[in-house]
Amino acid sequence: QVQLVESGGGLVQPGESLRLSCAVSGISFRVLRMNWYRQAPGKQRELVATITTTGMENYADSVKGRFTISRDNVKNTAYLQMNSLKPEDTAVYYCNAVRYYDQASTWGQGTQVTVSS
Repeated sequence: QVQLVESGGGLVQPGESLRLSCAVSGISFRVLRMNWYRQAPGKQRELVATITTTGMENYADSVKGRFTISRDNVKNTAYLQMNSLKPEDTAVYYCNAVRYYDQASTWGQGTQVTVSS
């Protein structure tokens, strides 16, 4: 059974940084495309960043140049480095893993990120 455990959320001031982690167990990490989504109060969940099994990255326009997604295939962990945070980045951030060969999807429990002065 695939399990995702997120960590790293918190309260920061505008302009500061946070790094989110998503530890994966129960499956070979190398077969997973890893995504980070976020959902702000009253809004739909949106895709923030993706990293493929081969390391290709893609970002939402709203975070390009500020956020970086990465993966460590030894530690079975995906990361989201968030710099220059803005109040509009406030949301619950979710890690999502998708098996490349059958598109089966698993979600983490979510971690709250709050950007406020």
